Amino acid sequence: MKQLLMVGLLALAFSVDNAQSEDQPLKAARKAIEASNAIYSDLANKNDGSILTRYTDDACLYPPNAAPVCGKNNLARFFKDGPKVHCKFAIQHLYGDGQTFVTEESYYEMTDLKGNKIDDGKVIVIWKKTEKGWRMHRDMFSSNHPAKNN
Repeated sequence: MKQLLMVGLLALAFSVDNAQSEDQPLKAARKAIEASNAIYSDLANKNDGSILTRYTDDACLYPPNAAPVCGKNNLARFFKDGPKVHCKFAIQHLYGDGQTFVTEESYYEMTDLKGNKIDDGKVIVIWKKTEKGWRMHRDMFSSNHPAKNN
């Protein structure tokens, strides 16, 4: 009985240790993604194209109620003269190997620069590991509220 208990404990210890070591790349990816999300609005608000440093060269945006926007030139046009806002992202789930691709599911809250809430919604981003670090490869987002008719 003691041998069976000892074998069980060793197996449990091995599986916990193995799971922790496999989780390290995903933890590193999460740290990089959180850092990128923290400066996202600041880069977009500069209106100088620096937001494009967060995306791969062949990235695509999938905005609500609009056609996909793909490639650096089209992304630059999409962000040019955009509204000055601040977005906070809260990662709900992160999936992937943490080495090449990671999928982020997040919620966002958008405010104006005075802190007044404008919108909230959800985001799914496929992140790709590049020579320059983690970059958004596919970025889909939508509001939790009905589209407003103009």
